[in-house]
Amino acid sequence: MMDADTMILPRLGDAAVEDPWGEDRPHRAAAARAATGVLRWRIAAWLVPAVLMAALGAARIATSGPSAGESATRRAATSPWPGIAAALTGDDVALGPYHLLVRGWAALFGAADLALRVPSLLAMVGAAALVGALAARIATPAAGLSAGVIFAVLPTSVRYAQEAQPYAPAVFAAVLATWLLVPALDRPGPRRLVPYAGAVLLLGLCQPVALLLLAGHGWVVLAFRRRAALRWLAAVALGLLPVAALLGYALRDGGHLGSGARPAAAVLAATPGDLFGVAALGGVLAGLALFSLPLRYAAAICTAWALVPALGLLALAQAVPVWSAGNLLFTVPAWAVLGGVALSRARAAGALAVLTLVALLAAAAQLPA
Repeated sequence: MMDADTMILPRLGDAAVEDPWGEDRPHRAAAARAATGVLRWRIAAWLVPAVLMAALGAARIATSGPSAGESATRRAATSPWPGIAAALTGDDVALGPYHLLVRGWAALFGAADLALRVPSLLAMVGAAALVGALAARIATPAAGLSAGVIFAVLPTSVRYAQEAQPYAPAVFAAVLATWLLVPALDRPGPRRLVPYAGAVLLLGLCQPVALLLLAGHGWVVLAFRRRAALRWLAAVALGLLPVAALLGYALRDGGHLGSGARPAAAVLAATPGDLFGVAALGGVLAGLALFSLPLRYAAAICTAWALVPALGLLALAQAVPVWSAGNLLFTVPAWAVLGGVALSRARAAGALAVLTLVALLAAAAQLPA
C-alpha cells in the first residue's frame, strides 16, 4: 500500500508542474528569445518587400508619361456617370467593374495621372507583402523575405505599379486568393472558404482572364486535398456567380475577355522578356524553380499557379487571340515564391549572390535606352 505523501506527489513528466528551484528558467528564456526571433523574421518577410515595392513604385510614378494602355482608364475616369457604359467599348467592356472603381476613385481624388496610378501602387505593395507572407507560410521566413524582394525588384512589378491599368489589382487578387487557399484546404470551413470566394470574385472583377488561376488551384485540390474538393468548388461557385453575370452582359454586347495575339513562335519567344522585364530574369527564376520542386505540396501550389494558367491561356489562344504577357502577369508572384523557396535552401552567401544578380538584371532592364 502506498502512503499518503507518495500519492500526492506529482509525476516527474507532468508539464504543468512548476520547477520550485527555477532550474528550467534559462531554457524558457531561450525558447522565448527564439520565438521572438522567428516572429521578427515573419514580420520582415512581408514588411521589407512592401517597403521596397513602395519605394521603387513611387520613384517615377508622377513623372512618367501616360502609356497607351492607360487611355481606356483615363476615358472611364473622366466620363460622366450616365455615359460611362457607352465610353467602354470592345475589350474595355469586360473590364467594366475596374473602370467603375476608377471612376469612383477619380470622383474622390481627381483624374490626374498620379491620382489614377495610386490604386495600382497600393495593389502592388499589398501583393509584395502577401508574396512574402505566402512564402513564409508554406516554407520559411527566409523564403518569404527572398520571394518578396524578388517580386518587388522585377521590372514588370515596378512598371505596373506606376500604370493605371487593371493588371496590378489582378496580381494582388491572385496572391490574396492563393494565400487564402492554403489555410482553406488545411481546414476547409466557412470561415476560411468565404474569404477565398471573395478573393475569387475580386480577381474576376479586375481581370477575367486571370480566373485561369482557378485551374491551378483545382489541380492542387485534386492532387493533394480531394476530400475538400466539393467545399472548394462551392466557394469557387460563390465567387464566380457575380462575375459570370457581368461577363455574360459584356460578351452579349460585343466585349471580349481580353486582348492579345495568336501564340505564334515569335510571340511565345518574346513572352519571358515581356513577362519579367528581361528574358534573363525569366531564365534565373525558372532555374530556381527547379530547385524548389522536391518540396512537393508547398512547391506544387506555386508550380501549378505558374504553369497551369499559362497552359490554359495557350489553349484558349488557339481559338481567341488572347495571348499576351499582361494576361499572364498574375503568375509572376508564383515564380518569385518558387525562387524564394529555392534560395532559402541555399547557403547565405549563395542566396545573397543570386539576389544581387536579380537586382542588377532588373536595374539594367529599367535603365533608359
